[in-house]
Amino acid sequence: MPVVEEPEHLSGDRPDGGAAQSPAAEPGAGSAQTGSTPDTGLPDPPTAVPLLAPADGIPPVCATPDEVAAAAARLAAGTGPLAVDAERASGFRYSSRAYLIQLRRAGAGTVLIDPIPVAGALAPLAAVINDLEWILHSADQDLPGLAELGLRPAKLFDTELGGRLAGYPRVGLAAMVEQLLGRALRKGHGAADWSTRPLPEAWLNYAALDVELLPELREAVAASLREQDKTEWAAQEFEHIRLAEPAPPKPDRWRRTSGIHTLRRARQLAIVRELWTTRDTLARGRDIAPSRILPDSAIIAAANADPKSIGQLRELPVFGGPRQRRYSREWLGAVERARTLPDEELPRMSQPYDGPPPVNRWERRDPAAAARLNRARAAITEISERVSVPVENLLAPDLVRRLCWDGLPDYRLGPESAAEVAEAIEGFLKSHGARPWQRELTVDALAGALTAPPEG
Repeated sequence: MPVVEEPEHLSGDRPDGGAAQSPAAEPGAGSAQTGSTPDTGLPDPPTAVPLLAPADGIPPVCATPDEVAAAAARLAAGTGPLAVDAERASGFRYSSRAYLIQLRRAGAGTVLIDPIPVAGALAPLAAVINDLEWILHSADQDLPGLAELGLRPAKLFDTELGGRLAGYPRVGLAAMVEQLLGRALRKGHGAADWSTRPLPEAWLNYAALDVELLPELREAVAASLREQDKTEWAAQEFEHIRLAEPAPPKPDRWRRTSGIHTLRRARQLAIVRELWTTRDTLARGRDIAPSRILPDSAIIAAANADPKSIGQLRELPVFGGPRQRRYSREWLGAVERARTLPDEELPRMSQPYDGPPPVNRWERRDPAAAARLNRARAAITEISERVSVPVENLLAPDLVRRLCWDGLPDYRLGPESAAEVAEAIEGFLKSHGARPWQRELTVDALAGALTAPPEG
């Protein structure tokens, strides 16, 4: 198995680099959920039984074309849907590529695949699994990286999203396995650097366990959805995720640099923009997470100091380190480009936005729109509590804001036009991707909120 070069910790940050959790590490834990735990029809589980190792042991990692073909044949002989997971190296690598793929199917057991040495030899696997229903937990995290390898499901069941729709207050994989199956998953390696080779046995054990119980979890979540008459809602959501196109990069991503709010001059923002862009270019070329090339704190320090020479640059925190000195000319060149920009090319102090302004400005700029939003939010919250679905899953908050700000001029027609307003809202929501179940639940309530007479 070829060794992948370890990323250099150029910035001196802590080893985990502030890495985001992988899909296996409790997505959704700690987020606000609306509604109470549904009656799943299952008895309350006893104290969770620890699941310390896969039932069939840790399978060998497939890392050659012949091994992949043999694994594909074994999966083809299995039955039922396919449990799928993938491990990435978030916080260590620039790309979101999969560094380990875990698959499990009844009658076939668990398969582990190292996609790095066999990326061009996955056709036999795709021929088998692309026609199956896949079970993933937080599918939107893993589907893009798997699609890059030619692996795409014909049908999808997302246990995390299904848990949200079923009203479970905690929808991380470990929490749901414990609540619904009475087992305790061993966690701890979700934020590891999965580009490391060879992969430690403890990591492989963890990875295999992540798909061990997914088929059982799918059945438990599906049963809960059926009992609540939410099966069709879930099917629409799963299909929406399965067919979703990759989101285009957000404009002005450099404005998300931590600490940028402390800067007060446009020229400082220009320095941030140039350093951020230089860092991004270096990180992409070397496939290293940007924060490991240069931390945000160093970019902000340079924007404040505006160094005029390499010597001044190296006096700043981080820039004087032995690993950073090799890039001194690139960093100083970025600062000099920002310093010499004409005033008319400097970035705006306030962030441009596509759509409504920040909500905290609505009351001053358009009090009527602010009142509409308050009524719409109250209506959505009432529905959310009634059907035990989180507000953000019932209807995207940004879509509600756009609707209330300027997405529907006909809201001014008055109560006698409620039917026409409801029809217009239906069209607006549909054109912005709201699914049929969402529109069925929310259109009439939103029409009432937008056509209600002003208070007082």
